[in-house]
Amino acid sequence: MRPQAADPTTEGADLMPLPLDGVLVADFSRVLAGPLATSMLADLGARVIKVERPGTGDDTRSWGPPWAADGASYFHSANRNKESLTLDLADHRDRAVAQELARRADVVVENFRAGTLDRYDLGYEQVRAGNEGVVYCSISGFGSTGAGADLPGYDFLVQAVGGLMSVTGAASGSGAGPTKVGVALVDVLTSKDAAIGILASLIARTTTGKGQRVEANLLSSLLASLVNQASAFLTTGDSPRRMGNAHPSIAPYELLRCADGELAMACGNDGQFRKLAAATGDVSLADDERFATNASRVMNREVLVAELERRLADDTVDRWVDRFSSIGVPAGKVGSIEDGFALAQRLGLEPSVPVGEDVPAQVRNPLTFSETPITNYVAPPRLGQDSDDIRRWLHEERIR
Repeated sequence: MRPQAADPTTEGADLMPLPLDGVLVADFSRVLAGPLATSMLADLGARVIKVERPGTGDDTRSWGPPWAADGASYFHSANRNKESLTLDLADHRDRAVAQELARRADVVVENFRAGTLDRYDLGYEQVRAGNEGVVYCSISGFGSTGAGADLPGYDFLVQAVGGLMSVTGAASGSGAGPTKVGVALVDVLTSKDAAIGILASLIARTTTGKGQRVEANLLSSLLASLVNQASAFLTTGDSPRRMGNAHPSIAPYELLRCADGELAMACGNDGQFRKLAAATGDVSLADDERFATNASRVMNREVLVAELERRLADDTVDRWVDRFSSIGVPAGKVGSIEDGFALAQRLGLEPSVPVGEDVPAQVRNPLTFSETPITNYVAPPRLGQDSDDIRRWLHEERIR
């Protein structure tokens, strides 16, 4: 594997091997959900070999702008710490290389349409026949069986048909329509579900000696991620509606206008509301029967917001944030992504890490470990840059 760039924040530490040290992952996935899942495994120490089409590689290599020096920044977001092997599965020699890689792998990840890899003897049953311990993860849009097996799965589509857009955007009746989340959130959620399934299967293998097939699909991951909104539907039979930035079960939990802009307020209980009311100079708000409990505040949300905004108009967002934060009332200023990174930096969270010269920094893995910290971050590979070394390694292992 290519040498890794050390995380400077851990230099000099007496470190244990990473949690997935020694685990080999054959990554046949493309775009986002699969590659992001394998990128997380790579962060945790697994050796991830990304199999790509010769000439073009992963679709996201061309998904720009913006562009990094060696490709689209989109590709960079989900493919660090990997090696790139180009194979044409229609070529019998390349297919044999892919089969050997799968035979040796601890984990195989793929997101082809159901049945596609079976044609190349790379389906689950075929791989398991020569590799009983393999954890084989398939990611799809709508499942691998039934009517959904042939449906293409794209994040935007699943956000629409799965109901996420129906609760995202300006309040119903405002004239604005449903809105997608500003990032491919369903892909991200599915990648995390897939990674959890893979890790659980690796643990199960330590006691059974056997691998298994793990499946994740975008629609199921989305429905599970709707949590309280999904529970509300299952409880009442009524689909939740769009509420803009308001919360269906908590108030005030939304944006509130101040003298010079909007304040994000997340008041989660009655004690916090009493502090909020006192900070505005009118503690009697907390004693008003319309606002005394969270349930009553939700029922009288419009009146509550009007009362609060009348008081907040006396000062700026920044001053209100300082005032509320000092007394433990959750409040903040709406910021950009740049502001988010700056905040994390001020809080000592070190949100980005270098991955080499002349390539953009990467977002730090959000996990921290006391004994096995993530210490190495390597830039995503150029297309096919490791092909010769991997082919040579697989050949040497095969003839031993």
